[in-house]
This record gives sequence, structure tokens and C-alpha cells, in this order.
Amino acid sequence: MTKKRPLLVRLIVGFGRFWWDFLVGDTPELFLATVITLVVTAILSVAAHLNALSIVVLPLLVTLSLSASVARAVKAAQEKKD
Repeated sequence: MTKKRPLLVRLIVGFGRFWWDFLVGDTPELFLATVITLVVTAILSVAAHLNALSIVVLPLLVTLSLSASVARAVKAAQEKKD
């Protein structure tokens, strides 16, 4: 006979799994790139007071991370095809 987890524990675990799947999903590298992009932008804006530079850096980092993700997906699709 297996012991069932308490309701509160099941709710917390379910809540954590939902957010993990929602934020990370199938591509943890995109989640990590998003976090890094936000941290770099915040550091430039708040700590270094370089607001104009952060306005330029944010779209560049987003474009870079999405391009890397697409390149990785294309490479994986080509390897799967062969």
C-alpha cells in the first residue's frame, strides 16, 4: 500500500510543475537567455545608469538568442532528416 501525499504537498508540486513547464517548456536555453537578457538590461539601466545603452542592448540580445535557437532547431531537424 502506497502512502498518498498530503493535499498541500500535491498542490505545491503541481504548481511548481506548471510554472516549470510554462516558463521552461521544451527549450531551457531560451528561458536562460531570457533571464540573462533581463539581468544584463537591468544592470545597465539601474546599476550603471546607462539607459540609452540598455535600450539598444535589449533588442540585440533578444535577436541573438532567438537566432541561436532557430539555428539550433534547424540543425537538429537536418540531423533528424539524415
